[in-house]
Amino acid sequence: MENLTSPAAPRHPLPGTPPVLDLAAAKARSHATWSAGDFAVIGTTLQIVGESLAEAADVRAGERVLDVACGNGNATLAAARRFAHVTGIDFVPGLLDRARARAAAEGLAVELREADAEALPFPDGAFDLVVSTFGVMFTPDQDRAARELLRVCRHGGRIALASWTPEGFIGAMLRTVGRHVPPPAGLRSPLRWGTSAGLAELLGGEVRTVRSELRDFTFRYRSAEHFIEVFRTWYGPTQRAYAALPPEGQAALTADLVALLERFDVGRGRALVVPGSYLETVFARL
Repeated sequence: MENLTSPAAPRHPLPGTPPVLDLAAAKARSHATWSAGDFAVIGTTLQIVGESLAEAADVRAGERVLDVACGNGNATLAAARRFAHVTGIDFVPGLLDRARARAAAEGLAVELREADAEALPFPDGAFDLVVSTFGVMFTPDQDRAARELLRVCRHGGRIALASWTPEGFIGAMLRTVGRHVPPPAGLRSPLRWGTSAGLAELLGGEVRTVRSELRDFTFRYRSAEHFIEVFRTWYGPTQRAYAALPPEGQAALTADLVALLERFDVGRGRALVVPGSYLETVFARL
């Protein structure tokens, strides 16, 4: 088994050919990234997205629900509040611990398991509803993850996703960070999940769209500098990006992020208010 702390040897494609993604190295990098910081600090602010998705998916009491890449449990808890039988999986144990603590505090019975979204440890058709909020979209092998969503959802069940869009604030933020710290060669953009065309490619003819709606999650912070401080400290991808840069590079990234936040800010000088668009989609599994 590959040591997760050691990058795999790079592959060198022939001139003129597309770069080949080293999936093992990409997965190791993804695990290290999401284990850094403490995403739960950011995740708890996103709770309203889980509630909205649960309503859009029409969660019913007694249904078997799987939350893929559940993080600290936003969609897991939302479904459990509706008396569904909920299982949440994530590959970061610390985030599962946070989800357990939240469930215990509310007296909610949920099952939380350490697992990989690209290799779900469940039989075919095990769930009535499979959901993910800003989770499965960040898997390195997107096609494999999509096949797993389809596999564990029963025919006649539903798949419900909340994914950041390319044109929204988070899409712009990912591109800004990527200019300073480029992603691995060959890695598909997670923003593919935030478009109807991308979802059609991923899920193919095995689903029917029940509803698809562009929504906004509003980031609310004291200032642009406060946003950057929180994300640099607690959000793994931002923390790792800063760690990869020398001091002058860090200063340049900060300047670009401040400019981006000020461009999207609608707070009119009364704290930072930044709408971030995401695509909320519910599919029927054929």
